[in-house]
Amino acid sequence: MFPDWSVAGFVNDRLVQIVKRYGGVFRDVSERILVTILLPLERALQAVPPWLFLAFVAGLAWHATRKPLSTVLYVVCLYLIGAVGLWDKLIQTFALVLVSTAFSIVIGIPVGIIAARSRILRRLLTPVLDVMQTLPSFVYLIPVLMLFGLGKVPALFATVIYAVPPLIRLTILGLRHVDRDVMEAAQAFGVTRWQMLTRVSLPLARPSIMAGINQTTMMALAMVVVASMIGARGLGEDVLAGIQTLDVGRGLQAGVAIVILAIVIDRITQAYGRPRRRRLAMKRQEQE
Repeated sequence: MFPDWSVAGFVNDRLVQIVKRYGGVFRDVSERILVTILLPLERALQAVPPWLFLAFVAGLAWHATRKPLSTVLYVVCLYLIGAVGLWDKLIQTFALVLVSTAFSIVIGIPVGIIAARSRILRRLLTPVLDVMQTLPSFVYLIPVLMLFGLGKVPALFATVIYAVPPLIRLTILGLRHVDRDVMEAAQAFGVTRWQMLTRVSLPLARPSIMAGINQTTMMALAMVVVASMIGARGLGEDVLAGIQTLDVGRGLQAGVAIVILAIVIDRITQAYGRPRRRRLAMKRQEQE
């Protein structure tokens, strides 16, 4: 009844050819990223005393939210992660999420800026982003595993591919909804295209871009457990081990730690995404 139109064999053959031809290049890139970025950052974060890290989080949370209760709550929750013996794994997860988010920002914001100006590129990107956001996260593990093998770098690439689409979309959305009257007024003063972008468009689109960074960070955290299946260490490793060995306590502790880290990052990035005037008005309302 059905014709045999399966493309599995074709895709496998092409992927094997790519690995044979460029496998060495992919492995060299993986090694360089691991040695020059991931491992140095992870070691630097692990060398920071926990009290200093918690103090930095407290300062960042206070600067973002101006809420003493929330600041204390974030620090206490992170302290509890260390109290159950998961501090080192927390740092490993945080380093992977930090690098993944940084890569996503470097890719997503420039692509969003270009796509906001080009209708053709925007039309081409829309179906690609739809597919990237629709595919199950496990699907991203297959090509990166074939090209880069096991380890932290394949997990990094899979996380970036999975997490970058919302940042591109929200960057486009923010730039396309900048007030035209403001842009016309800036043009009347004779600003260049670069000045228009850096001093007018991007500052006005900052709430939308920060929302994109927030969503990208959350999606990177969502890949933590999935990425542990191909060698990414951290909290996801404990969740996966808890599933495999039916160790409910171990998996639950690591899962709650991931949730705490996600909440802390989410609240801080959301606070920075709000306009400064709005944050001050909210503070005054709370005081009244």
